[in-house]
Amino acid sequence: MSDLKQQVKELIIQRLKLEGMTPDEIDDAAPLFGEGLGLDSIDALELVLAIEQAFGVKIEDEASGLKAFRNVESLTAFIAEKKSA
Repeated sequence: MSDLKQQVKELIIQRLKLEGMTPDEIDDAAPLFGEGLGLDSIDALELVLAIEQAFGVKIEDEASGLKAFRNVESLTAFIAEKKSA
């Protein structure tokens, strides 16, 4: 699971062009939006596309997206669950 977390963090940094940030600087439990990483709705759209392309998983609806994109831990769990289904 930690390899997947690393991949997710690297994807976030690459796709959202968070220059100067390293995966180690992203707290697994910190919110991705608002006070945590500070992402916004445009970042969310970019991240949805990136996750779908990189991992081949679909975010079916807004409710599952909100749940999955709370933090790196929830996103990693979502990806792992979808890939194993």
